[in-house]
Amino acid sequence: MKLQINQQTYDVDVAEDTPLLWVIRDNLGLTGTKYGCGLAQCGACSVLIDGEAVRSCVMPASSAVGKQITTIEAIEQDAVGKRVVQAWVNHQVPQCGYCQSGQVMAATALLKATPYPSKEEITAAISNLCRCGTYNAIDAAIDELAKPVGGNA
Repeated sequence: MKLQINQQTYDVDVAEDTPLLWVIRDNLGLTGTKYGCGLAQCGACSVLIDGEAVRSCVMPASSAVGKQITTIEAIEQDAVGKRVVQAWVNHQVPQCGYCQSGQVMAATALLKATPYPSKEEITAAISNLCRCGTYNAIDAAIDELAKPVGGNA
């Protein structure tokens, strides 16, 4: 099957029900997307598929055929993704960093869909888990990005 990942086409020989996460990590060597729980609960495996944050650990690779997949390796090629990464650096969000690729993907998807989200929209969209408890820093980074330059939303 052919998959469009980070603006490149990959021809992968895997079973149709192989989780997209394993194709990304094991077959293509893009290890920035992490395995966390395997149950789509933690969000460490989040990637963007056609701009939407998706938990890749439970998505069959065949379901991604014909769609644009973006992993953390290419997120800074997107203007919003680049701003998210910079905000993460500015607010020193990561501690261990394991979940942060998924957090960045979720924040990027939110801000692409809703450039100036409310607190409630942020809370609803950012459901990824962080064992280090960096939620306050994540909230501060997204809050910074959720305001128009030079003013408040």
